[in-house]
Amino acid sequence: MKLLLDQNISRRIVLELQGIYPGSSQVALLGLASASDSAIWRFARENDFVIVTKDADFAEMSLIRGGPPRVIWMRLGNAGNKDILSTLMENRLRISALFEQSAVDCIEIHAVA
Repeated sequence: MKLLLDQNISRRIVLELQGIYPGSSQVALLGLASASDSAIWRFARENDFVIVTKDADFAEMSLIRGGPPRVIWMRLGNAGNKDILSTLMENRLRISALFEQSAVDCIEIHAVA
């Protein structure tokens, strides 16, 4: 599974994601830093990416349009790079299972209090 990190998630974690999410990238690294959400959506669909975001825009698009692409909505509050990275790594099996075994187009991951 390839992840496409939205603009609101740092490109600094891309290298560390490669071990379990090979081929992952971030929108700025692909020349999409100023692209519209629709253009990013289209790019993700055409290139088999799962969009990872911290805001509601792509989750709402998923409800309206359906997938692909699929969306991981990181609802972690003001989480830093380390928290986002560890959450994606720790939830890898659950994310894969949900996407492979059901018609789920968007997964919300919440902060654990």
